[in-house]
Amino acid sequence: MRTFETATRSDWITDRALRAIIATAMALPYKQRVRWFGAMAERLVAPTAGYLKRSRTQISMIWPDMEDAEVNRLARACCNNFGRTMIEGYSRGDYTAQLADTMPTGAGMEHLAKAKEDGRPVLFVTGHFGNHDAPRHVLNRLGYTIGGIYKPISNPYFNEHYLGTIKDVSGPVFPIDREGMAGFMRLLNGGGMGTMLFDVRVKKYPAIPFLGHPAHTSTGLGAIALKTGSLILPYFGTRREDGLNFDVTIETPVELTTPEQIMRDVTDRLEARIRAHPDQYFWVHRRWG
Repeated sequence: MRTFETATRSDWITDRALRAIIATAMALPYKQRVRWFGAMAERLVAPTAGYLKRSRTQISMIWPDMEDAEVNRLARACCNNFGRTMIEGYSRGDYTAQLADTMPTGAGMEHLAKAKEDGRPVLFVTGHFGNHDAPRHVLNRLGYTIGGIYKPISNPYFNEHYLGTIKDVSGPVFPIDREGMAGFMRLLNGGGMGTMLFDVRVKKYPAIPFLGHPAHTSTGLGAIALKTGSLILPYFGTRREDGLNFDVTIETPVELTTPEQIMRDVTDRLEARIRAHPDQYFWVHRRWG
């Protein structure tokens, strides 16, 4: 991540443009705000930033026989969801209110309740799909305190206010550096609960098949789970057709085996979600290669 001292003028200009769009959105009523920001991301931000092109490229790689019209539809829907997810993060109070009646489902809820009763650490795992923060909001309302790990954004101006969208949701958040990881480990070793997104490209780690293509995947999550004896629970927030509400699902635990096998297992869980709702995956991220 660049610091303010090493930031470029382009960083500053990009941040000021984003701040202006966010401020415009925040002046709108919540439902209109989410729809408008999603449309802005799809029609303006994504094409300008190259996200739409990257999404098309990666979707075509996964489904080479897919017709161009469907590839374009999925890419645009992905960018729209990306925008909605972003502005939902900035709309803390309104977003929490929107989720007020959302109840989590899934076989993992029983395991979660038992882990809390026994004081066993829980490591939630998810991917850049739907809105990955929806489960944490919902579970926090039900009395579960869940910390997190985040990767700082390279633009320091943008990172400064983006960090506010993930802090204080439910438990502490830690940067993905040596000190941050030490804090996250202390949280779990103390019987706490934390969440990690694993589907980012980290070239020093093994290439694990993801949607039929090798993708470098950190095995750190698996190693952390084994060291702390954490219960691994995949969870997902799938956006409903109305574009505003979510189905929050807590899946059955992933078995504690080896770091690489754990990552293969959680990858399988994410794959199933993507195949069911390919328009909700964040194809804007550079995942393969």
